[in-house]
Amino acid sequence: MLTPPRTVVRRDGGLYALERALQRRGFRQVAGADEAGRGACAGPLVAAAAILPEGRRGEIDELADSKLLTPAARERVYEEVVARALAYAVVVIPAEEVDARGLHVCNLAAMRRALASLTTRPEYVLTDGFGVDGLDVPGLAVWKGDRVAACVAAASVLAKVTRDRIMVELDERHPGYGFAEHKGYITPEHSAALRELGPCREHRFSYVNVATVSGRDGRPPRSRRPAAGSPDEALFGALDGACADGPDEPMERSAAPGGTVGVALGEQPRPPASVGEDVVMEGGVR
Repeated sequence: MLTPPRTVVRRDGGLYALERALQRRGFRQVAGADEAGRGACAGPLVAAAAILPEGRRGEIDELADSKLLTPAARERVYEEVVARALAYAVVVIPAEEVDARGLHVCNLAAMRRALASLTTRPEYVLTDGFGVDGLDVPGLAVWKGDRVAACVAAASVLAKVTRDRIMVELDERHPGYGFAEHKGYITPEHSAALRELGPCREHRFSYVNVATVSGRDGRPPRSRRPAAGSPDEALFGALDGACADGPDEPMERSAAPGGTVGVALGEQPRPPASVGEDVVMEGGVR
């Protein structure tokens, strides 16, 4: 029995080489999945999936790992991905669910949900960093996939822009923390605000720095967030102060696949920041 020849993808083949190789092997609909907010101690975890069309239409100017783009460039690429993608989906997991279920479990579940929500069924799936089980199609975990595969880069932009827009909104609802600037990542300014104000409802109490300033660091990680209606919640509400402005958001907000992302709030792009700002926040290299 003859075995098919190996497909070799050169490292210098460019962002589209891996998808083109898979398409030559018969996997025409290649989906990429990625997340944003894994390293943040506040705000939601956001996962996205995208399938780009074959050929020139799927080649998007400036497309790259979202962390390597300026905010203005990310907005431009986001609009192009939304306009050109055969299908895309975004799933938002709020901080309280990350506390309740654990970060890695939520990360896998969010990417799985995003892939399952695609209106075009993928024939192959590429994920950034680690594999996602429970899919009924073949897949490959790609190290630094958002810098290697165009569909993963597209998903990273969808997730990052959606999450950044949410954090800008949360900055208005929870002033004083600087969410619009650092997007919930641990910066000196964010740490100083946490010490001064204490955590608000959008912080992740399963993270050591948040649990420590809340005075709840001696409890198991998933019990640090006060239960609804508990005496601790009243204390938490007092600590939260002006941050609490109404009932909690639903446990999960999911974008309508293949259409405009419902949680993308549509504010105008902010002035560009220096390239590399988000790379450092999310563990990358300048």
